[in-house]
Formats: sequence, structure tokens, C-alpha cells
Amino acid sequence: MNYRVIDKETYYRKGVYRHFTEDCKCSVSLTARLDVTELAAYSQRTDTRFYINFLYILSKVLNSRDDYRMGYLWQTDELICYDVIHPTQYVFHDDTETCTVVYTEYCEDYCTFYARALKDLEEGKKTREYGLDAANHPNWFDASYISWLSYDSLNIELPDGYLYFLPIVNWGRYREENGRLVMPVTVRLNHAAADGYLIANVFRLLQQEMERLVQQ
Repeated sequence: MNYRVIDKETYYRKGVYRHFTEDCKCSVSLTARLDVTELAAYSQRTDTRFYINFLYILSKVLNSRDDYRMGYLWQTDELICYDVIHPTQYVFHDDTETCTVVYTEYCEDYCTFYARALKDLEEGKKTREYGLDAANHPNWFDASYISWLSYDSLNIELPDGYLYFLPIVNWGRYREENGRLVMPVTVRLNHAAADGYLIANVFRLLQQEMERLVQQ
């Protein structure tokens, strides 16, 4: 795990950071629908899993900009930027109706990432333990698929006073609207590190990366 410490005096969001870490600690969560028609068709055409394909695209997008890789070290009051962040995904067990945490290392190479994610998911099916190990996975972001519902809104709450900067992303089932497949996606970021523009930009980049993948 590598990171660099951000100089808070020269940080380009200095004033915003101070306000939302001292005066008004809060996060921002946005939900929007993405057109996943072509990604679904690509997944079917290549006999690959739509879920893993989207997880790869999401991981690539969140690693594309420093603002999405921010962290906070409470022990030293340091704002940091990780060199890379990885997805924490989940396996749902129908028999116990519980989830197992699965840690997958991100790789920009699609084939490498796909193989890793698939292997990690299969390993996760073998246990019924929750398996959360946040202490040894500080630069992992939360990526959770809500497979039972194509929802319209979702809100993630974190306790006041806890500066948590890594993204939390959820998405639900896609559904057909006007002949296209649309999927709800929710992105949560700490307001000290991101505003509406930066969160909206995640959706724009997701759409771009989907188009780029299906053209390969």
C-alpha cells in the first residue's frame, strides 16, 4: 500500500476541505441511471459476467482521478491520496441470507482483473463468515450490488465525526425503459473531498468507459 500525504495548505480544495471537516461534516450521495444496453450485449456476446465487467469499469474510473482515491489518517490528522484503490465486493449466500466480504485487487488490464474477481468470488462462496478486515485493507472501496431491486434512490449514512473519504458505490438491477436497459447507480463521497461536480463526473466517466470496453 502506497500513498502520498497531501499538503492541506496548498490543496486545491483547501477552503472546502476545512469547512466540511470542521464546520459541517457530511457526505454527498447521488443516484442516477446509466444506460447499460451495450454493456449487457457485450457481456452476452463474450460470455462474460455483466457484474464483473461493470466492477472493472467502476474500479478503473475511481482510479482515474486523485479526488476519488483520498483517505484520512486520524492518528496523524493527515489527508492522503492512495496510489491505487481496490474494490471490496460481496458474495450473498441464499441459505443463510448473509454476505461475505471479498477483497479483489484492481489491475488496469481487463483480463487480469476479470480472472482475479471471478476467482475471489468463487472463494467467497466457500465460507459463511462475514470476513471484514478493514484494518489490513485501508485502500479498498465499497462496491455493492443490490441484485434484488432496480431502485430509484439510496442513501448511505455514516456517523458524525468520522472522516471517511473512500467511495461507497451501490448499483441495482437494470431494467428496460423505452427499449434501453438502464441501471441505478449510487455514488457516495465525503463532501470535504468531493462536491456535486466530482460525483456527477463519476457517472460521465462510467458511461465513457463502458463505451470504450464494448468497442474492444
